[in-house]
Amino acid sequence: MSLEASAAPLGRVIAVANQKGGVGKTTTAVNLATALAACEKRVLVLDLDPQGNASTGFGIDRRYRKTGSYQVLTGAAPVADAAVGTEVPGLFVVTSSVDLAGAEFELVDEDGREQKLREALEKQPLPYDYILIDCPPSLGLLTLNALVAADAVLVPLQCEFYALEGLGHLLRTVERVKKSFNPDLAIQGIVLTMYDKRNNLSDLVASDVREHMGDLVYQAMIPRNVRVSEAPSHGKPVLIYDLKSPGSQAYLNLAREVLKQEEEWAAA
Repeated sequence: MSLEASAAPLGRVIAVANQKGGVGKTTTAVNLATALAACEKRVLVLDLDPQGNASTGFGIDRRYRKTGSYQVLTGAAPVADAAVGTEVPGLFVVTSSVDLAGAEFELVDEDGREQKLREALEKQPLPYDYILIDCPPSLGLLTLNALVAADAVLVPLQCEFYALEGLGHLLRTVERVKKSFNPDLAIQGIVLTMYDKRNNLSDLVASDVREHMGDLVYQAMIPRNVRVSEAPSHGKPVLIYDLKSPGSQAYLNLAREVLKQEEEWAAA
């Protein structure tokens, strides 16, 4: 892990990524960010998914997403102008809109197209301890921009049969990005999602992932939880919707592990 990256003026930039949809990627970005803010960290969520689910998860109406990640990527607006506040103290969002879907096509012929997000983030000082980038469920140009801009990748991994196969694909992509664009990129960690203790398969997958990936796998596992599923429809992170739910407590535990990681790396 690059200690220089950990101490960067930007704060720590973490891409929340998995090329497979439906694994709890956006849910993890939204709720980990909220949990970090609850730990008195200043946090920015950068919604880089054209579906805009992270923006919706914070209750930001589509009518008020005039300036967001599309404008940041194309250089039309700085990050500071695009960031909007949420009901969570210390937590801000750069929203997404359908315009972002066209960004990959608009940028494809530009020089340094994979560097646009990094350039935008480095253009001015930003007052955040953590910047979490919610990536789209694909390994296209938007995700590449996130990986080039990030210090590390956090991978939500659903407890299902094909989990390791998809993880291998993503890890190979991370290695290619390290080799070509961002040599300091690291794996922040792997968080197991949609864990069902009543299902033997969940335990088998969890054991398999831990056997293959070791200490990269967080101890905190995100359970299948009705309150986690309900919260986005109310425009709230689950920690705001129902703090006492098992899902909320799991994300608080995950945030504590992430913060403990940072302390250990800083002391190394």
